[in-house]
Amino acid sequence: MKRFVVLTILVSLLCGTNPLDLSAQGSVHKSDGFHIGAAGYTFRKFSIDQTLESLQRLGIKYLSIKDFWLPLDATVEDMAAFRDKCASYGVDPYILGPIYMSTPEQVEEAFAYVRRFGSEMFIGVPSYDVLDLVVRKVRETGIKMAIHTHGPDLPDLFPDIRVVVEKVGDPTLGIGCCMDLAHSYRYGQDPAKDIRKYAKWIWDIHIKDVTLPSKAGVAKEMGRGGMDIPAIVKSLRRIGYKGVISIEYEADEDDPLPAVAETAGYLRGVMDAAK
Repeated sequence: MKRFVVLTILVSLLCGTNPLDLSAQGSVHKSDGFHIGAAGYTFRKFSIDQTLESLQRLGIKYLSIKDFWLPLDATVEDMAAFRDKCASYGVDPYILGPIYMSTPEQVEEAFAYVRRFGSEMFIGVPSYDVLDLVVRKVRETGIKMAIHTHGPDLPDLFPDIRVVVEKVGDPTLGIGCCMDLAHSYRYGQDPAKDIRKYAKWIWDIHIKDVTLPSKAGVAKEMGRGGMDIPAIVKSLRRIGYKGVISIEYEADEDDPLPAVAETAGYLRGVMDAAK
């Protein structure tokens, strides 16, 4: 049955229809209460036009923007043109990042970049050495930052939300978490429980399914890995999460669209079914 559903989705996409855009089907679904997006890294081998076309076909309306599309030295004019391009596809470039910062100069560059774009928040990965400077820049500019977690891949650089809480101490400082749920799972944590425990810290989410709760775990189409996606969705509903849930799929970098289509369809189905 699952393969039939996936095949139906892919055939519809190839025919130019959009089976995943539930808003176009004239009925209300529970998944409509969530904002499903895509993390830019998923489409790192593709131009912004190719990416936006793919998202339009999938009915995904939110995209986090990586600097391989919009460089850190982009001008205000460049950024305005970029926003217009996204809008022409019905996609909201809702956040910038992740942006890595290991020196004071990189911190200054990142905040100047986000300010030119006109965003109130970005996804960042600062080294521990520059965290105090980031706190000062947040206070000076009013621009908030959500720290992206990387699980066992970067154990010395905010591997999970617990370290964000430990290092920052108070989310009212303007620093929260972009919680990568799969990396939390690969780090041996229970993402559903952590969502409930650290709700006030979670400002953005990256989601995918992976095979194992260890560093050996690899990305799979949602529903084909080991993560308890229904429990995660129930936790998100329980805390009243209103942010974006962005699909980040690192595998199949030369052709991620089939996997993202399957993942988006599965995720929406779980959202519709979850109480």
